[in-house]
Amino acid sequence: MSFRNSLVGSLCILVSAFSFSASAGQQTTPWAHFKKIMIIVLENTDYDEALKQPFMSKLTQQGALFTNFNAESHPSQPNYIAMVSGSTQGVTGDGNVNLSVSHIGDLLEAKGLDWKVYAEDFPGNCFQGATQSRYARKHVPFISFKNVQTNPARCKKIVEAAALNTDIQNGTVPAFSLYVPNLDNDGHDTGAAYADSWLSKTFGPRLANPQFSKDMLLVVTFDENEGTAGNQIFTTLVGDSVAPGATSNTNLNHYSLIKLVEDEYGLGSLGKGDAQSTGITGIWK
Repeated sequence: MSFRNSLVGSLCILVSAFSFSASAGQQTTPWAHFKKIMIIVLENTDYDEALKQPFMSKLTQQGALFTNFNAESHPSQPNYIAMVSGSTQGVTGDGNVNLSVSHIGDLLEAKGLDWKVYAEDFPGNCFQGATQSRYARKHVPFISFKNVQTNPARCKKIVEAAALNTDIQNGTVPAFSLYVPNLDNDGHDTGAAYADSWLSKTFGPRLANPQFSKDMLLVVTFDENEGTAGNQIFTTLVGDSVAPGATSNTNLNHYSLIKLVEDEYGLGSLGKGDAQSTGITGIWK
């Protein structure tokens, strides 16, 4: 074998070894700040009213508070559509809609990642009615996307919220999840104090449980405020990589949460409001 051929062969081996090492490194440390994100959405509360609630205030001490975070619209449904698809998609009311648009679930699945909606009082079986018991479809945006409605496997990703206990125990909470309380627990029909008490009882113990909290970023946000100018809403992020007591006055919105998920998981973009939104920085350890 000539010296030249020997040298070329050695270089090929080195390149292959480097490529394998880089690939392995990407697999062992895939994301910087979290491996799972859960967004809990509460209802119709002004920023100051939410902040004075005891448990929500406690969460801001454990995590980060955004003091300039705004919703997109009134009434409720356009904001829910916006927070998972990057746009209100022309939706202006709370009536049932059926949308042929892309959403964050599409981007996640394209990267081999799973998503789920934990919806309190959800009847199951891809229920597409407007309400049942204390469940409201307008608060569960994924059921309004046709590529979910017409796909039984995807419809099964929308479950009654009690399934979360099983998923925590089994270690199967997905990379992205939306937790939708019912019309009492989200404060819609009861008020901020009721929602805060529910949040404390329901997620206080879970945050203290490593099976849930390890590698989790928990987001507590609202769909909209009570109609005051600017539509400012309370939003806090809590997780292992969030600096306790951090604050950010950056102008953010629900699209910023989509962008955070996209950036963290390398999903690309929906090319809507997420593409133009400001990223979430300055709160990490």
